[in-house]
Amino acid sequence: MWPLILLLCPATLAAAEVQAHGLLFERWLCVTFFGGHQPGGYTQKWDIPAEANVAHGGIPVNPKAVKHGAPIGLGDALRQHDIAEPFLLIIGAWEQADAKTKRWVNARAARVEPAQWRALWGGVTRADLERLDAVVKDKALTLEEARARAQAMKTQPPFTTAVIQLNPKIDRSQRRLQCSLRFDDFFTHLAPGAPRGRLERPEIFGVPLPGSFASGARSFQK
Repeated sequence: MWPLILLLCPATLAAAEVQAHGLLFERWLCVTFFGGHQPGGYTQKWDIPAEANVAHGGIPVNPKAVKHGAPIGLGDALRQHDIAEPFLLIIGAWEQADAKTKRWVNARAARVEPAQWRALWGGVTRADLERLDAVVKDKALTLEEARARAQAMKTQPPFTTAVIQLNPKIDRSQRRLQCSLRFDDFFTHLAPGAPRGRLERPEIFGVPLPGSFASGARSFQK
């Protein structure tokens, strides 16, 4: 099942090699629930737009595959802060079953209302994020200076009031301000009462996910 779904995905080969599990999860959702929607690209506002979501609320969908227990990467912080409409945040949590195989161990679709989303940002305003973003992207600062200043800002209010975590990405290839949500915080704030541990048959909207798929553990070269 998974190889067929991967063939349907229009993503680049490089992206497929690095994040095959995320692409597979998104394509499974699209084929199973959202009319075979074909993602338009990484710059679109929503991975699955509201018009593709006919059967589950008619609201946009943000699918995320994540290692069980790891933070859920949300993407660009400013773009995420700007969200002011209800949406579905659907997570698929995997674990490495062996050297060549991953398996799905949890899944949950949570409808997120604008007030819920705003509460996760605490007292952080867009202007606050713009100040931090400016430090991250300030080319007058060395990488080390930018990292130190961004980290110092993160440890002070209003950033310490937010549930959502800010993740400056500062290296020779990028200067971006991204954000994430802790795995447990997803369940605490957006899916209270839902089981967050490993499940025998995780499912979305009553449909079980395929059990496992070929995917080796990621390795990082120095």
